[in-house]
Amino acid sequence: MLEKEVINFERTAIVGIVTQNQSEEKLNEYLDELEFLTFTAGGQVVKRFSQKMERPNPKTFVGTGKIEEIHQFVKENDISTLVFDDELSPSQQKNISKILTECKILDRTHLILDIFAQRAETSYARTQVELAQCQYLLPRLSGMWTHLERQKGGIGMRGPGETEIETDRRIVRDRIALLKDKIKSIDKQMGVQRSNRGAMVRVALVGYTNVGKSTLMNAVGKSDVFVENKLFATLDTTVRKVVIKNLPFLLSDTVGFIRKLPTQLVDSFKSTLDEVREADLLLHVVDISHPEFEDHIASVNQTLLDIKANDKPVIMVFNKIDAYKHLTIDEDDLMTEKTPRHYTLEEWKSTWMNRVGQENALFISATNKENFEEFRERIYEAVRQIHITRFPYNKFLYPDYKDAIEKEDKEDNDAE
Repeated sequence: MLEKEVINFERTAIVGIVTQNQSEEKLNEYLDELEFLTFTAGGQVVKRFSQKMERPNPKTFVGTGKIEEIHQFVKENDISTLVFDDELSPSQQKNISKILTECKILDRTHLILDIFAQRAETSYARTQVELAQCQYLLPRLSGMWTHLERQKGGIGMRGPGETEIETDRRIVRDRIALLKDKIKSIDKQMGVQRSNRGAMVRVALVGYTNVGKSTLMNAVGKSDVFVENKLFATLDTTVRKVVIKNLPFLLSDTVGFIRKLPTQLVDSFKSTLDEVREADLLLHVVDISHPEFEDHIASVNQTLLDIKANDKPVIMVFNKIDAYKHLTIDEDDLMTEKTPRHYTLEEWKSTWMNRVGQENALFISATNKENFEEFRERIYEAVRQIHITRFPYNKFLYPDYKDAIEKEDKEDNDAE
C-alpha cells in the first residue's frame, strides 16, 4: 500500500546552505524538517544539495557551479520540484526559474503555504490561507510569469497603457482587499462567540507542529480532533468544554508553530492566534522524543513573543516519553563527550524542573495516557487558582469549594 502511495509522490530535490550563522549540523536538521514538510505536501525527496557559503548568493541563492550541478541532476533524474530551505527573493526565484525550466521552484514559505492550502477544511481556514498566498504571490508575479512583463500591443493599444503584469498585480491587490474584509467580518463573529463563552477559564494548547497537541486534546476533552503523523494536521482551532472534578473550563487546540513560520501566515491567522492571546493558561506541549526539542521550545517562545502572548502562565508538558531514547556511551569510551542527547529521561526531568519549577513541568505520554492522572490534577489546580482569583465569591458553585466555605463559616461562628 505504501509503495503505491510513494509512486504517486512528486520526485523532489531540496537545497540548503551552510553559512556563518548556520552550521552543517543545523542545516541537516533543517533539511530533515524540510523533507518531512515535502512528504506532508505530497513529495518524495530523492536528493539533497548543500553548499558552504558566507551568505546566500543574491542572484541564485547557491553558487554558479552548484546551480549547474542541480540543473544536470534535475534533467537526468526527472525531478519535478526543487525546494529551497529559505525564503527566496522574487529576483532569486526569477533567475533560478530561467535556468531550471524543467521543474517547479519553491521555497520553504511556498511549501508551508501549500500544505496549509491542502489542510484547510473550513471556509474560514481557506480564506486565511488564500490571503497568505496572495500576499506571498504579489511581489513574485513577474518572477513566476515572465510573459506578463510585456506590454499589450497591437492596433488600438499603442502609447501609454497598463502592462499585463500591472493588470495582474491590480487583480491580486483587489483580491487581498476583498479577503481582508471577509476575514474582518468573520473575526467579529468569532470575537462575539468568544465573548459568549461565559466566565469559564480558558486554556490553550500551544507547541511545535506534530508534538501531539490534538492527541492530548482528544484524551483530555474526549473529543475527536483529527490526528495524523504529518505536519500541520490541525489548522482550525477546536474548543471543547472540559470538566475535571466538577470544575469546567475551555480547552482549545491551536495550529502548530514551526521555525521560520511565514509572516503572511501570522498575519492571516490572527483570529486563530487570538485563542492563544486571550487564554488564561497555556499548555506548552513538547515532543521530548525529538532530538532538537529544545530548539522547538525556543521557536514556540519566539512566536509567542511575536504575537504578544509571552506574558501568560505556562505549564510545560513534555509529551511522548514512551518514544524517548537517549544515546549511550560505553564505559571504556573515554573519547566521546557527553551531550544533551545522552541525557536520560530522569536527567531531563531534573533539568527542566530546575528551569521552570516543579509545578510547571509535566512528563506524560498522551497516546498511552502515562502519568495522566498527575497531568489532570496539575491542570485542575492551575485552573482552580485562576478561577478563585477571578471569582472569589463564586466558590460555592462547586461542591469542593462549598465544603471549604461551610467549614470556614463554622470556624468563624465558633470563634464568635
